[in-house]
Amino acid sequence: MSSQTQLLILIVEDEERLAQLVADYLKIAGYQTQHLSEGLGVTDWVREHEPDLILLDLMLPGKDGLTICREVRAHSEIPIIMTTARVEEIDRLLGLELGADDYVCKPYSPRELVARVKAILRRTQAKEKPARSGILSLAPDSLRVKTTSKEIELTAVEFSLLETLYAAPGRIFSRNSLMDRIYRDHRIVSDRTIDSHVKKLRRKLAELLPDREIIHSVYGVGYRYEELEGDQTD
Repeated sequence: MSSQTQLLILIVEDEERLAQLVADYLKIAGYQTQHLSEGLGVTDWVREHEPDLILLDLMLPGKDGLTICREVRAHSEIPIIMTTARVEEIDRLLGLELGADDYVCKPYSPRELVARVKAILRRTQAKEKPARSGILSLAPDSLRVKTTSKEIELTAVEFSLLETLYAAPGRIFSRNSLMDRIYRDHRIVSDRTIDSHVKKLRRKLAELLPDREIIHSVYGVGYRYEELEGDQTD
């Protein structure tokens, strides 16, 4: 990944004027940019140049954004923000299940897009630091979760669920995405199974943090981990 002062943003967008506008705003914010106007060749370019973040349009000539997202996720955890004029819920869910970190519907404000880029890159860079400073400490060998004064023991499924969310604070995981990560044997389970595990996990975490929710529901999509205090939507 690039140095902090030279972060590289790949813009994959077939609308030339929009791509140039976004690039201008990103450059003012201190980022380097590269623009590709069609889907073919994007995955190979990403492998070769390893950008710090990808702004990926859904509808592209040559190869669509969802296919590109799937290909990139097969070998990389580079943050991806998908952009599209299609606002149907199925597209939003599918994009997130394939590993997109955020989703922006057109028309959007370039300033808002830059703000989202900054927020995701802050989380990514914090995650890459050798030691993360958080309110929880996870011990995979013993399936225990600790704070400075207390600790609890989780089941293997509960620990895997927490570990997945904890590793990417702020990122939204759909229920299907969580099922794929927790059940490696790809057994058939329902959405309600994940909801049940989350409910039990929250109950246990409340023993450690009685005054704070850290696993947040995102209506119609799934769950995210966030240590900042905020409203809980179920």
